[in-house]
Amino acid sequence: MYDNETIAAISTANGEAGIGIVRISGDDSVKIADKIFKSVSKKSLFDIENRKMAYGHIYDGDKLVDEVLIVKMLAPHTYTREDVVEIYCHGGIISVRKILNLLLDKGAILAERGEFTKRAFLNGRLDLTQAEAVIDIIKSKSDLSYDMSIKQLEGSLKGKLDEVKENLISISSLIVANIDFPEDEIEEATFDKLRSYTEDALEIVEKLLENSNRGMLLRDGINTIILGKPNVGKSTLLNKLLRFDKAIVTDVAGTTRDIISDYINLDGILLKLTDTAGIRDTKDLVEKIGVDRAKSEIDSADLIIAIFDGSRKIDQDDYEIIDLIKNKKSIIIFNKDDLDQAVSEEEIEKLIDGKDYLRTSMQDAQDISKIESIIKDMFFEGEISTTSDVYVNNVRHIRALETTKKALLDVIEDINNEMFLDLMEVNVNNALMSLGEITGETNTEDILDRVFSEFCIGK
Repeated sequence: MYDNETIAAISTANGEAGIGIVRISGDDSVKIADKIFKSVSKKSLFDIENRKMAYGHIYDGDKLVDEVLIVKMLAPHTYTREDVVEIYCHGGIISVRKILNLLLDKGAILAERGEFTKRAFLNGRLDLTQAEAVIDIIKSKSDLSYDMSIKQLEGSLKGKLDEVKENLISISSLIVANIDFPEDEIEEATFDKLRSYTEDALEIVEKLLENSNRGMLLRDGINTIILGKPNVGKSTLLNKLLRFDKAIVTDVAGTTRDIISDYINLDGILLKLTDTAGIRDTKDLVEKIGVDRAKSEIDSADLIIAIFDGSRKIDQDDYEIIDLIKNKKSIIIFNKDDLDQAVSEEEIEKLIDGKDYLRTSMQDAQDISKIESIIKDMFFEGEISTTSDVYVNNVRHIRALETTKKALLDVIEDINNEMFLDLMEVNVNNALMSLGEITGETNTEDILDRVFSEFCIGK
């Protein structure tokens, strides 16, 4: 599916570091690297032992570029299943770029985003779920999301999908046998047998979809919006949860005028916290833009923390906030419990219409801990284990599984109606095709382009 050019790229991040790595993959990797490398042992790179680090220098003609370590790794036992050479030079922007440019001058081409991993997939070393796990590992922001990605790289999701596939192949085999060889003494494809295989496959697919919401939250974090009127304690809560002062806190209403976001880790659970401008009717143009942005964030939120000031009377802005969050998962807080309270329990009940709420003082560490515990309990009942469950955490996978589920339900309907076997076979094949899109067994160029465009260059 690709021309077998030799590709090269910088595999370490830009900036100052102890080392920088330039990676080459393809049939001419050793040949190209040998043109610019001189070992202190005077050996050609061809003569240096496979997978053994060699010490030497990179030269541009007679000009010394850098002192390096180099290793060649011959196919097929490499990441890409091609010949690979890695050059370890001094960290920094200039050295790695000079070495990369030399390799390009000697015949390599610049690798695209994710092209090393794409070649690993195309050469059969990884399936598409494992390839996508690589980028998830790189982007992990919590221990749980990292562990989940490692499991997927090891093939946990692929194993479950293979179970579904085996059931579908069994169904297809029975159908084909009875269509093509009705006169032979072949095991009769009874509708009970077909139903058993289909229900087994459907059970696995439904379990994966059931876990998908949790998987997405573990990977991307709980998108949490802190909402309220000006000066109710939104920015204080943000700073307390982050354990440092991210937002400016003053007694002046309207201090926060834009979106302020950061991540926290709650016992391995990633939480994306967003502080917003105070919700109120204002004629200040800049503040109004901030209020509009705050309202626009609500739709994409997994959780709203709505904060009200218990030391001030309830007004129309409070009712607007309750209306904004009425269809969202939310935690309702009446803050400033350490001050004289201006809102009665009856007024609170009327405002929130029977929902649960919490009285807090943002200066009380125990109240902050209580908010953290409520967040964890709302999304994850009990302990979260990434070792016992397989999580689907990718929108592409979820959509393909939903299509697979629909096809399986169609098969069950065909069985219940005792439809012709050749018509049933169409739905079985649809399920197999949708399943294959996840692992890459049935792939299209646009799927591959979409997957690998998320990678960084050099991986």
